[in-house]
Amino acid sequence: MNFNVRPNGVIAYTTSRGGDYDIWIFDVQNGTRMQLTYGLADSLSKPVWSDDDSKIAFVGKNRIVYVIYLSTGRIAAIDQINPGGYQTLDWSPNHRTLAYTARNQIMMYDVVSHRATSISASDAAQVQWFPNGRELLFRGLDASGNQQLFRIATNGFERKQVSNVTDSPLNEVSLSPDGTFALYTTPGASISLVRTVDLSSGNLYEIRGGEQAKNYYPAWSPNSQYIAFSATAYAEGSGYYNEIRLVGKRGGNERVITTSSCFATPVTWSPDNRKIAYLSGCTEQGIANEMWMVDVQNNRTPVLLMKDAQIGNMSWSKRGSRPKRAIFISDSYKVQFFYPADWQQIDSERYEGVDGFFQISAIAGGNNIHEVCKGEAFHQLMPYGSSPRIYYTRIRDHEACLIYPSADQPPEMSRQAAAIVRYPVPVQIEGSTYNYFILWADEVHLASIVGTIAFK
Repeated sequence: MNFNVRPNGVIAYTTSRGGDYDIWIFDVQNGTRMQLTYGLADSLSKPVWSDDDSKIAFVGKNRIVYVIYLSTGRIAAIDQINPGGYQTLDWSPNHRTLAYTARNQIMMYDVVSHRATSISASDAAQVQWFPNGRELLFRGLDASGNQQLFRIATNGFERKQVSNVTDSPLNEVSLSPDGTFALYTTPGASISLVRTVDLSSGNLYEIRGGEQAKNYYPAWSPNSQYIAFSATAYAEGSGYYNEIRLVGKRGGNERVITTSSCFATPVTWSPDNRKIAYLSGCTEQGIANEMWMVDVQNNRTPVLLMKDAQIGNMSWSKRGSRPKRAIFISDSYKVQFFYPADWQQIDSERYEGVDGFFQISAIAGGNNIHEVCKGEAFHQLMPYGSSPRIYYTRIRDHEACLIYPSADQPPEMSRQAAAIVRYPVPVQIEGSTYNYFILWADEVHLASIVGTIAFK
């Protein structure tokens, strides 16, 4: 299952499939799904891709800001934000600095150096990067106390008001990808209108929207020319539903491209500007459990992408590709994990590449994982050399050990190392019961693969 090149990209989304809310990814082309977090998200978490598709940021439980590093599966908690309000996270054009607001400041956190800089701005909210990487857009207050849009240099100087609107408040502020326009909704939930602002002239454009004046989740197309949004509609006898509408950035050529059974739904664009994904299949409680896709250029019949438990926010990857990793899934061994996408399948349990390999199996073993690990490490054939190193740890909160070879390991073993992990519950494979999963891999790649293991 190679994720290296995917014309249709990958969608990150929030779901309560496992009981807790978490971030998952869905490959549009082959239907593969994989869980990225475990008990960290909440119902409002929105995954935000970096422009190079290497990282996803989101606000999770207890308002903690997390970053998922997709090349390794590592997840870092970088800050905790203020309660309440609409919170925006936005990645810098160089893919390494996350902008957001916290503690009356505009924060800029560099995920490479792990250092944060800030701008004091008690009125700032919904901060976003301009494409030049030297300025930020944010919502603030003018001299009269009205909400307006401002731009400011990342050093905190040159604050400039770029709108002169009378609407209040300004919700769901979003800068166009090319940095020339911004949109927002106003005034609130019961009545929600979409507006756009030309940031060079300050000209304001009204979006007509649906007849109920309940327009939500506006999203820019990647080429900055169009906006897709959800407009609540009502039909006598069947009740509320919503229309997925498309409109030009100045309010022209508005049209309905499809409908959803939900009162409102998030929408997200494919990287090629051709497709929009949205949610449907809402229950009486308004919970969506279906993800659909429609081609906006050819007006084709919408396609059901998947069904899941409660689905919340979602976001399409920016480049239509994934980092150079693939997902290995084994129904027999009840496991899944990431591995380098350029490795080739040798058989159902082994993959190899020019720089490494992995192979999987299972061990019956007893209750004492220390004995199981020593039995593998010090096998009489000495596959790890005469003095292998054993490190006991926990993986996904399951007992585990890592075995690394000594210098005198036989050359034909290709620096093979191993990870043994206790299954959450014993697994039946071809009539036998196994308590432990074992993965062999070259020692360079062992830790990065093991860090992404998830049992099914």
